[in-house]
Amino acid sequence: MDLSKISSTLLPVLALLLATGTFAANKQNKGSIELAQPATVGGHQLARGQYKLTWDGTGPNVDLMIVSYGKLVATVSAHLIELSRPERNNGYEVHTNDDGSQTLKSIEFGGKKYALAFGGEATMTESASHSSQ
Repeated sequence: MDLSKISSTLLPVLALLLATGTFAANKQNKGSIELAQPATVGGHQLARGQYKLTWDGTGPNVDLMIVSYGKLVATVSAHLIELSRPERNNGYEVHTNDDGSQTLKSIEFGGKKYALAFGGEATMTESASHSSQ
């Protein structure tokens, strides 16, 4: 077989495989959360509401982009944690500060065996846990 025929056949197949792999990798690095109350994460104040989350990398340290209504509202550092079993629902943990404000400590994703933690590991004794669907 001629080298140019092999190249012209394999190149589109290779490009398709790479594009599919990139799409699949990006798909697993997305999630969403609905905050019931305002919370601070990485120095950014988030109002209550729905947020879309995306991050690059597989951990343990990732840069999380937080989007609300199509607008990037914050980029924060997060720690990707592997869980022993998948979470049932999307959820998050917050720490209530002395002034009553809340700081986002972690986010869990329904059906996924990983979570994102912020500023040190959250503990259930000092945090409130919330689930959202």
